[in-house]
Formats: sequence, structure tokens, C-alpha cells
Amino acid sequence: MAYRAFFALPAENFSTSSGQTTNAVYGFTSMLINMLRDEEPTHVGVAFDLSRKTFRTEAYADYKATRSATPDAFSGQVPLVQEVLDALRIPHVAVPGFEADDIIATLTTQAVEAGMEVLIVSGDRDAFQLVSPQTTLLYPVRGVSEVARMTPEAVEAKYGVPPQRYSDLAALVGETSDNLPGVPGVGPKTAAKWITQFGDLTGIIAGADTIKGKAGESLRTHLGQVMTNRQLNELVRDVQVPLSVDDLARRTWDRDEVHTVFDGLQFGVQMRDRLFALQTAEPEAQEGFDVDSQVLAPGELGGWLADQAGPGRRAGLEVTGQWARGTGDAQAIAFAGAGGPAAYATLADLTPADEAALAAWLADPSRPKVLHEAKPQVHMLGERGLPIAGVVADTALAAYIVRPDQRSYDLADLSLRHLHRELRTESGADTGAQPTLGFDLEDDETATTSMVRARAVLELSEALDEVLAQTGQSELLADVELPLVGVLAQMERLGIAVDADHLRGLEADFAMKVATAQSDAWEAIGGEQVNLGSPKQLQTVLFDTLQLPKTRRTKTGYTTDAEALADLYAKTEHPFLEALLRHRDSTRLRVTVEGLLKSIADDGRIHTTYGQTVAATGRLSSVDPNLQNIPIRTEEGRRIRDVFVVGEGYESLMSADYSQIEMRIMAHLSGDPGLIEAFRSGEDLHRFVGSRVFGVEPAEVDNEQRAKIKAMSYGLAYGLSAFGLSRQLGIPTGEASALMEGYFERFGGVRDYLREIVAIARQTGYTETMLGRRRYLPDLTADNRQRREMAERMALNAPIQGSAADIMKVAMLRVDAALLEAQASSRVLLQVHDELVLEVAPGEADDVEALVREQMGDAVTMDVPLEVHVGRGRSWHDAEH
Repeated sequence: MAYRAFFALPAENFSTSSGQTTNAVYGFTSMLINMLRDEEPTHVGVAFDLSRKTFRTEAYADYKATRSATPDAFSGQVPLVQEVLDALRIPHVAVPGFEADDIIATLTTQAVEAGMEVLIVSGDRDAFQLVSPQTTLLYPVRGVSEVARMTPEAVEAKYGVPPQRYSDLAALVGETSDNLPGVPGVGPKTAAKWITQFGDLTGIIAGADTIKGKAGESLRTHLGQVMTNRQLNELVRDVQVPLSVDDLARRTWDRDEVHTVFDGLQFGVQMRDRLFALQTAEPEAQEGFDVDSQVLAPGELGGWLADQAGPGRRAGLEVTGQWARGTGDAQAIAFAGAGGPAAYATLADLTPADEAALAAWLADPSRPKVLHEAKPQVHMLGERGLPIAGVVADTALAAYIVRPDQRSYDLADLSLRHLHRELRTESGADTGAQPTLGFDLEDDETATTSMVRARAVLELSEALDEVLAQTGQSELLADVELPLVGVLAQMERLGIAVDADHLRGLEADFAMKVATAQSDAWEAIGGEQVNLGSPKQLQTVLFDTLQLPKTRRTKTGYTTDAEALADLYAKTEHPFLEALLRHRDSTRLRVTVEGLLKSIADDGRIHTTYGQTVAATGRLSSVDPNLQNIPIRTEEGRRIRDVFVVGEGYESLMSADYSQIEMRIMAHLSGDPGLIEAFRSGEDLHRFVGSRVFGVEPAEVDNEQRAKIKAMSYGLAYGLSAFGLSRQLGIPTGEASALMEGYFERFGGVRDYLREIVAIARQTGYTETMLGRRRYLPDLTADNRQRREMAERMALNAPIQGSAADIMKVAMLRVDAALLEAQASSRVLLQVHDELVLEVAPGEADDVEALVREQMGDAVTMDVPLEVHVGRGRSWHDAEH
């Protein structure tokens, strides 16, 4: 089943950041969850082939000899499938000398004898012989997503013989996949007729002389092969399996272990949700949350806050309502006090005195507050004119810092992981789902849900505080991530103005370019109107019609991905390829523009949503729409930035970004004197480094040499090999190797740092940024070379990219605070990797530029200066520098 999943799911869509392909394990796990859900078995077991060497290959050397070698990308996933099974507490077994089907046959026989109903899930037709009134085969029809229920009636309807005679039929017809040739000229219908006539294979052999015609003659000629086939295809039902059917009884699984395995495989939230919906996981929560709850009547809120959430007393908070794209609407609020009591209030029912008390409590920094995913709640309260201060913990952010590679920071999961408690009341009411707009505010269950969540958040924050303190990351949460919540919320609320007419014009222009490129591509192949988005049709055109050199082989033919086609065009310069690549670029730009048009809000601005818990390196993400993904490498792509313009009442947009920040961090972390001198000299970095490598003056380093040095300098931080550098620069591997050797001779500190950072990470299991942010890399000790080498590259890059992300966050906080202190009207609108975009008020440009340069330049202290480039203009494009 895993092998079927490997070919059913495209490998390019299923891989981890460490390069481990996961399509087989993902498909297998998904199918397994479906089976557990749909069939509700009491016992489950999984059988594996141990190797191709079995008693069958000893008896018949050509058995399965025509099968191609198992792809390495699949073999590397078998242990991962077994890791999933171990986490799910599902036994799996393999026996030397036997196939998985023999194990299944043995366990099926035992189960039937014990009076059990058996379901077999297998794509091997030999399993048909096991079907009986007590045994059904779930046989895959398509991939691993659709199965046919093969009962005795279904088998007989399909093959004309009952299941117990299927191996007789297969002996006559043969099995191509097992390299067992059948009787020439004898198909399933003839074989079924003979079995019906003679009773079984033994009867057919005994009466072979009476079968007339060419088929009978062919049978008599090949009786030896038929008997061999029967010997080999009959499943063994008495294998010495090291477990019994009783050992297959369903067990609850360990939620923490499942999370760990799924995190490592980078499976998303959906897979976990489907799994956890099936049964309670271990360790089973001994209890829920004992909440002394109170739904407050009008006029009671002020008194409750004074009694239970006074100065210095931490309180859990849960705001319910709706939010999206920089706005929201709070409808109710729940509190959990440190002493145990919880309260719930509907905002529409508050008296003026209640409203004043709530506003004062929320805005009071001396009243410590704890939330889960604070930013949406900040939006919801903000829309009601209720600013919040004194947020001392966000449990989603804290959990992210503790385990940055985790895919889900759902409160129910975190409660089980860190508190071993179900998100429910002691009475048993499940409160896992967060209320959203549309719920009944008068419903007792809604109030209970909110209060339990507030209580869970409060207790979870204390548990996570301990972990953060143990790992030295408390300041990262308190001084960086938490303050950033308010800054990001403000940026989301402000959005950025857009010239909608210009954007519509771009959409029409890119649509025209798509059509032109398509027409040019068709013309280049004589007018044939192929679908340029169809890999299959492109393969036919490129490799059959045009006879171009073959690209990398895949299971569906030869790849037509962007990198392969760009390489092919560089080699051939064929006009069809030029038009095809142009078509792809224009299509991508058109899709980007279409998405932006749909995102324009009623205020004429686009409001993105920033994510703080997505990238394991600490970088911010942007969605709905993704403004960090606006293309800038081509002039066509940069045209899109021209539609983002200064808003009404403001003078210009300002773009401020760090120059070569990752290389500066490399210089600081490595302590390499030559690289530090390069930055302190003020000369062009790559010419300075090139002058040392090539032994010439900086002015004598030509553009080609500079490009080589630039590619290598940045590549080193990503674990670039000599082979990778040779491909990137289009030079021989030997020349690339010599270039790297020359670089390390002059900048030995960089070489020593790169070696040391991987060695330390392998020893400790994690890397750290300049601000102490950790990235755990368990694959550094993996047996799989591909996974281990990818983890090594991540170990090289994580401290540098993570430090750059941390520095930018600190810079954002400093710039925002300085603008506030200066009482400036200018404001920060966007953060895009190493760049900030501001909207500048009339008359403030010079002062704001000086402020931004100072705050960004002094964000951290390093051995090399942080250089900031600043530009201004009517649009984002114009402000680039």
C-alpha cells in the first residue's frame, strides 16, 4: 500500500524542509486513518516484506526477476511508515524468508479460527485466495483512496471461480508482476471454464489429455510451469509469526509521540485532526479543568475584575467574535483569575460602568494578561475602542518558540502536550472548539467553552514559562515576539493604498502577454495548439516532436518543471522553449495581480495578515494576500510594486532595507578578520573579497569575478557544494572547487565557523540565533544520508537567517517606538524580509529617514556595521533604491 502511495502522489508535492520525500508515508498514513475511521476494527496489524530473498526465489530464481529496483526515494520511507505505526501503537511484522502476504495469510487463518471477521487491505491479487464468508479483501481500485470490497461473490463474479480456486486460475494464466508465465493462449475465461469443468487444478492436470485444441496442447506443453506457478502463488498459512492475533488488539496512542513523528514528517493540521477524531490518545488526560464559573449579569464586571484580577495578578483572557484582514468585532469576553474563578460577559449587555471598568482594566499594564493567539483578539477589541496593554504571555507564541517546527499550535493539543489535560470541564463537556461569530451568546455551553479556554491559557502559560526559562528563551518572548503583536496588528489594520485602475491595467496587460506567448509557442511548432499547462502534452512536443535532449526522468515521463526547462533552453535556445517560459512567467504574474485585485478592501487598501508561528527560522509570513511574495527579480515583476502607492493625506512611501545583512551576520558570527575588514572598509563587499581571492586590487575585479564571489559568499551560508556552485555559475566543478579553496585560504574564519556550527548542532541537537532562538534538527544524526546532509545545510543557515529575522523584528519595534516618542504621523505599513515600508506624513520625510536609519542601524551590536538603504517615492516601486 505504501508503494502504491509512492506512485499515486507526486513526490514534488510531498517532502520535508530537510529534503526527505514523504509521499509514500503520507499516502499510507492517510489511507490507514480512513480505514480506522470507516471500518472501526478491534484489531490491526501491518505486514512488511523483509527483502526480495524468500523461499520462492530459492525455488525459482526468476521469481519477480523482471521487477525494477525499488526506488531509493521509496526505500527511505519504509522506516518512516514504521515510525508512524509505532506512534499509533499498531504492531508491524516481517519474517525472514517469507512475504508480507504469507504473514497476512497466517494471521487471517488464526483470526478466522478464533471466530473473527477479517478485513485484508492489499493490492496483491494473491490475497484473493484468502477471501471467504469471514474474510473480505479491500482491494485498491485507484491509488490508495478508493477500494473495492472483494467478497466471495465479488471474486467469483470477476474471475468466474470461487476465491479458494483463484490460485489455480493464476497458475494457469500466470502473473506478469511476479514473472510467472502462464499457458500461452489461455486467459482467465478459459482457465475458469476448465476449473469449473474439472473442479480444481489437480483435476485439470489429471484430465489434461482430454482437453482438445491448441489450448489443450499448450497446457500439456507447459504443465511444468503451471505446477511451479501453483507452488509459488499459494500463500503460506502457518508462518512462525512472532505475534498472535491477540497482540493486534487496538491500543490508544501517545499524543506527544504522534505529534513528534508528524512534526518530523511536517504533516499538516488536517491529518492530525482526522486522526485525533478517532479516539482519545495517550497519555489520557486524568482530568479536565475545574472551573468555578460565573456568567456575569449587567453591572457585575467591574466588581469581579477588582476582586479577582487586580494589579500583579495574572489572568487568562478569551475574546470571542470575528476578525479578518485587519479588522474584527468582539462580542464576548471570558476571564480566568489566578485563584481559580472564571467569569464570562457579553459585551452587548455591559452597563456604562462595566464598559469603563473593562476599558481601564484592559489598558492597565499592571494587570498582567495571558491570551492564546493574541493578535486576532487585539483586532477584535481594538474595533470596539478597547486597546489592551500588559499582555505578558501568548501561549501560541510561547509554544512556537519552544517547538518551532511544530505544525499546529491548537490550544487543545497544547493543553494535552504540556498539561496532560483535556480541554473540557470536569463534568466532561468538550470545549475544544473555539466559538466564532454566529454562536448563541446566551448559550451556557458557549460561556463554559470560553471560560475553560481562558483557564487553560492561564495554566498553559505557566508551564511554557518554565520551558522557556530552561532553554534561555524567556527574553525572546517578552522583549521581541510579544511586543511585536501590537505592531503587526497596527500594520494589518492600516494596510497599504493601491491604485486599482493601474492594477486592472496590469491584469489586462499580463493577460495579453499570456495570449501572445501562447500564440508564439504554437507558431514555433507549426501551429499545433497544445495545452501549455499539460506536462503530458509538453513531453510529447519537447521529446518526441522536437527531439530535444531528455530532462530528468520521473514516473510520468521526463520532467517539465521550471528549472529543467530553463536549463534546456540554455542548451538549445529553441523558440518554443523561450515562448513557453515567457508564458509561464506571464501566467504567474497575472495570477498574482488577480489575487491582489480580489484583496482590495472597501477603504481602497490591501490588508495582509502576518504570521509569527509559521517559519521555523523566526521569519514572519504574510498571507491573504502574501505581500512578501511580490516578484522583484524582473522588471515585469517589479511593475506590480508600482500599484502600491502613498495614501491620501500622506506625502510619500519610504522603503528602508538592510544591505547584505546575512553576510554581515556571517562576518560577525565567524569573527573572520578579513570579512570584518571588508565591511569596515566601506568598499564594495564582493570586489573586496574578490581582490583577496584573485590576488588583485578591488578595482581590477571584473564583473564576472564579482558575480562568482557573490554567488559563493551567499551560497556558503546555505551549504553550497562545489558541484552546486559549478551548476549555478556554469563552470567546471574543478574550477568551482578551486574557487572555494581560494576563498577559504583567505577567509579561514568562515571555514572554521561553518565546520564548528554543524559540529555543535550535532552535539546539542539545535542551533541558536544571536538572540537565542533555537532550531532543533534531529536529522543531524539520521542514518539517511540525504536527510542528514539537508539538516547540515539547515544548521549552517538557521543561525544566519534566524538572526536576520530577529534583527528585523527588533528594528520594527525600535522604529515604531521612536515614531511614537517623536509624535510623528508617519507609520510603518509593511515588513518584507529585510525591508520596511513606511507611509510618510507631509513635512516629516527627513526626520523620519534619520530616525529609521538610526533605529535600524542600532538594532543590535555587531562587529560590523548594519548598513541601511533608504528610498522615497510615490509608489513602492519608486521608493526602491
